[in-house]
Amino acid sequence: MWRNSRSGWGLISILFHWLSALAIIGLFALGWWMTDLGYYDPWYNQGPWVHRSIGILLLMTTFARLVWRFVQPTPHAEGSRLETIAAHAGHIALYVLLLTVMVSGYLISTADGRGITVFGWFEVPAVLYDLPNQASLAGEIHWYSALALMTLAVGHSLAAFKHHWLSRHKTLVRMLNPAHSQAGH
Repeated sequence: MWRNSRSGWGLISILFHWLSALAIIGLFALGWWMTDLGYYDPWYNQGPWVHRSIGILLLMTTFARLVWRFVQPTPHAEGSRLETIAAHAGHIALYVLLLTVMVSGYLISTADGRGITVFGWFEVPAVLYDLPNQASLAGEIHWYSALALMTLAVGHSLAAFKHHWLSRHKTLVRMLNPAHSQAGH
């Protein structure tokens, strides 16, 4: 039930998926909301601190998720050959965009040479900083890659619903219920 099989996703993969989805949506909403904060708003400093902290935790989770994905079997894809190719390409694009958003966010936050404090628990040091226009360029990449990520995530969700309701595949059910996945229903 914890591990993946060729027929479905295990609980660890399912938790990685849904916790990441919640964090990504939350970070996007928080980031968008922060763009309207004024200097004297109480969340002017608090919002970015929370955003950066969750972003670093998501980056660490994403690395763990990728390692887990490489050491676990991937369930058989359902659908036509074109659908399975599109799904594979879409998943790669989701990971690439997610990593682009997080690395660019890190580069914005560390452009001045200071590390990122994660909820006061630990600090991630600035490794690459003082590049010309680092914060501005990373900010542009961060914003547009986040928009692209959200757009692709909506497409990902619509494809899951299409598989579930139109094609009557168990793709969505396998990402919700590890017991159902393992039983091969």
